Amino acid sequence: MSSSDIFIGETIGTAILILLGGGVCAAVTLKASKARNAGWLAITFGWGFAVLTAVYTSAPLSGAHLNPAVTLALAIKSGEWSNVPVYWAGQLLGAMIGAALVWVAYYGQFHAHLTDREIVGGPGAQDTKAVEAQEAQAGPVLGIFSTGPEIRNAVQNLATEIVGTIVLVLAVLTQGLNDKGNGLGTLGALITSLVVVSIGLSLGGPTGYAINPARDLGPRIVHALLPLPNKGGSDWGYAWIPVAGPLIGAAIAAGIYNVAFA
Repeated sequence: MSSSDIFIGETIGTAILILLGGGVCAAVTLKASKARNAGWLAITFGWGFAVLTAVYTSAPLSGAHLNPAVTLALAIKSGEWSNVPVYWAGQLLGAMIGAALVWVAYYGQFHAHLTDREIVGGPGAQDTKAVEAQEAQAGPVLGIFSTGPEIRNAVQNLATEIVGTIVLVLAVLTQGLNDKGNGLGTLGALITSLVVVSIGLSLGGPTGYAINPARDLGPRIVHALLPLPNKGGSDWGYAWIPVAGPLIGAAIAAGIYNVAFA
């Protein structure tokens, strides 16, 4: 496959992944959404189906990595590094496009949510100072775009992302590859989407399970750039963890694969 096919496939696939994954977060979170308060099960299955849809769409063009951690692991496994920058560029651009499309799809709901005084503070809020302090760290809709910890402990948060990514990448490397070994096959797409659901249900509680640097960084950039009223901070102090953790986890998983399975 050519570099242009890889870039286009990863851009389209990752945009779909974030549109549907971020979309379910918006549906569950935002005021005036019919799915508001649907809960964690809705989010985990929404992300799983997002992976499935994105993989089936982009696999013919790029092999559907859709995740810099997966690209890194496949490069370590195969020793082929030439296309890694192309994959990563497409994934980051696609993640940003997908996040922007979530904003477009839920434009009215974002406005209603972020102008609600009970949510963003102001007259009528129970504790305005507390709300403002929270927004300085992570705004009230940041969770739609990117991840954040329930307990802010850098070592634990990093470890959680590493462990979750090891599970994901081992699943991809051991059974999910297409005939060329450069991405997910048809059966691998289905199994991997179920693995993502499993990770979300079992390991997603502490950090929101980024397990994908582009999935977190691209939408976080979009959150910082969008003209959202009262949006609060983008929590850049935490942003390195959902980037570094998955990349470390991917390298460990590739090492495990090369020792135990290759």
